[in-house]
Amino acid sequence: MLGPINHILKNRNIVLASGSPRRKEILEKNLGLNIQIIPSTFPENLDKSKYEPASYVMENSRLKALDVASGLKEKEWFLIIGSDTVVVKDNKIFEKPIDKADAFRILKNLSNNTHKVLTGVTLVKNSINNNDDFKVHSFYEETDVTFADLDDDVINSYIDSGDPMDKAGGYGIQSLGSSLVKSINGDFFNVQGFPCHKFATELRKFIQ
Repeated sequence: MLGPINHILKNRNIVLASGSPRRKEILEKNLGLNIQIIPSTFPENLDKSKYEPASYVMENSRLKALDVASGLKEKEWFLIIGSDTVVVKDNKIFEKPIDKADAFRILKNLSNNTHKVLTGVTLVKNSINNNDDFKVHSFYEETDVTFADLDDDVINSYIDSGDPMDKAGGYGIQSLGSSLVKSINGDFFNVQGFPCHKFATELRKFIQ
């Protein structure tokens, strides 16, 4: 999908405003981009009650990307990518668990049910050759994930592995959490934290 714009992206400084190793791997290994990591310091303290889930992840991704952009000099970057992923069930947003008890609560809630994984992405393009403002574009992707019926022993042993603690919704489909997932409908990579196809499609339109 990115082949037609590789000549534009080649040798450009592309910044990921996230410390997520999963996003970095997807962008580099799956999409062939050269990525510089500059994690955002945005506190991610938006009031969830004021946002629909899709608007929430897009706004978080936008503020992350602009936070990094504000700390860089004009010629230090070409494109900044901000991203945010949450799990949503019954219109309630689940982010990373704060502790083991919270992880248990989240996983128990997801057990034997279908939830949505939403990832918001913001692209910020620098206007290197003039004084125009940044060009900004936000979008999101949504994937349905169905969990198996998990008993307490399965949930607790998974929590004890440590795998849930740094992942939205308390699980990672690319690691031990894969055994909890009965089926998915949509982009697998979106469940990992970054929507490959939607990103490539939106980036082509944004850059050209």
